[in-house]
Amino acid sequence: MPRFLVVGHLVEDVAPGGFRLGGTAAYAGLLAHRLGWETFVLTAAASEPPELEGVHLLRLPSILSTRIHNIYEGAHRRQVVLARAPSLGPEHVPPDLTACDAALLGPVAGEVAPETAALFRGGLLGLCAQGWLREVAPDGSVRPRSPSCWPAEAALEHAWALFVSDEDLPAAEALAALEGWSRRVPVVAFTRGERGADICYRGRWRHIDAFPAAAVDPTGAGDVFAAAFLIAVHEGADPWQAARFASAAASLTVEGEGVAGVPDRQRVEERLRAYPAIVCR
Repeated sequence: MPRFLVVGHLVEDVAPGGFRLGGTAAYAGLLAHRLGWETFVLTAAASEPPELEGVHLLRLPSILSTRIHNIYEGAHRRQVVLARAPSLGPEHVPPDLTACDAALLGPVAGEVAPETAALFRGGLLGLCAQGWLREVAPDGSVRPRSPSCWPAEAALEHAWALFVSDEDLPAAEALAALEGWSRRVPVVAFTRGERGADICYRGRWRHIDAFPAAAVDPTGAGDVFAAAFLIAVHEGADPWQAARFASAAASLTVEGEGVAGVPDRQRVEERLRAYPAIVCR
């Protein structure tokens, strides 16, 4: 069985009446598990969420879990970080997991040290840029960080794929940043919600439309896209086919509340069969 590792904080997302599980580590880890991979999540959190049953949870104890309030205003999301668990660095990664078939570094608030990327030299390494492209103000409010000064530049030389969304980049700087990253990483995936995604593979850009979805909650779609993309490539897909698989998985995720929407393989394959015309062009 292939092995998948995600590094990043599990998050307590504010929800009506309390909190629910969130964060790249949760969404990507659950997706890998539901696709049949042996899955490991390296995190720092105050507890072990029951939703991650079947996932190997490597948890650094923390008094608090990272807690985030997502505020949606139409297609726009504002975030407030209410609490943050301790950071994660290369010293926390078990040596045997550096040889996982695929790994994803998925910080939500800059908690993953960029030098962690240097540990992964054999398998597919993906980076979710969002947690390094955010600045958290003293009051907890989150705003985009200019890609010209983001702190994870050194991680790019070790990565096979970089995943970034349109809400993580200031519009005026997006094109230059994407073009620059595409010269340093074999794959750049720029996800754009209902507008689909733009994929660059070794300098060539293609677009894929979003799969139709009865959207309920957009949280986690980009995280699922990233994990599904890496898994599809390891299973033999080229980057354009992987983008199609990942887009289908992401479209299913938004149809449920929180991690409940993360699909299994059967549901992804059914959606792919339902929309054969949606491909990278």
